[in-house]
Amino acid sequence: MRNLLWTGICSPWLLLSAPLEGTEMPVDAIPLWKGKPPQSRVKEGFRPWLECYLVQTEEQRGAVLVCPGGGYGGRADHEARPVAEAFRSRGCHGFVLHYRVSPHRHPEPLMDAARAVQIIRHRAKEWKVNKDKIAVLGFSAGGHLAASLGVHYERAPVGKKDAINKESCRPDALVLCYPVITSGKYRHEGSLKNLLGEQDSEAMREVLSLEKHVTDKTPPTFLWHTSDDQGVPVQNSLLFAESLFSSSVPSELHIYPTGRHGLGLAPEDPHIASWVDLAAQWLYGMGW
Repeated sequence: MRNLLWTGICSPWLLLSAPLEGTEMPVDAIPLWKGKPPQSRVKEGFRPWLECYLVQTEEQRGAVLVCPGGGYGGRADHEARPVAEAFRSRGCHGFVLHYRVSPHRHPEPLMDAARAVQIIRHRAKEWKVNKDKIAVLGFSAGGHLAASLGVHYERAPVGKKDAINKESCRPDALVLCYPVITSGKYRHEGSLKNLLGEQDSEAMREVLSLEKHVTDKTPPTFLWHTSDDQGVPVQNSLLFAESLFSSSVPSELHIYPTGRHGLGLAPEDPHIASWVDLAAQWLYGMGW
């Protein structure tokens, strides 16, 4: 296991001198776009942003982009910075995506995730990132976002045309932690309602039932869940894993016997907390 020094927050792409009115963006944030985000349905307010935790290194290393959960209605703090720091301490550059949530709707979160991957690739040389080793990690609804990018990267809207969106937005791997996956029997209804809003329809739910869109081009995937998760049933991970295996996508699945939804790093349960080292070892095996 690699233990390396880190540099803290990276030098921002657009350094802000003060928080922006009507947003939650701190002064050391990296906005995904200048000005109002593309396709935003909300006149004022939140602007999506990226924060990064870089390994101090002279060689290129793989990266992990973290998408916190929150039912597409918020973003859980315990599934954000602590997770990026955990992977940084294991030798991977860590990033956290603060993506748009309700009242923003699909495809805005997907656009944010795509843009974040493109920014990391665009600045890979500066940040010592191996641009071919970028994993997207997500918890719960953040897992749905990560998996959405994994299966829909070719159709993810990229917004404004600039040098950044010339980069690929396809993740090189997915790490899905008790993810929301399906719009079927085992769905998490709150996440779907927050994501779709007035666009809710059977056709849209079909698009967002991600186990139905896995192909052999879907990135290698690591999944974990607890068998008695009362928030998002374990069948979400099982359905996605079955589709991955059927499409011959390299995958690893861990089902822990018991544990509540939303555990994050699971510091109170050493057994479940093993997922971090297992995921890191899985990434190392692919060159991270």
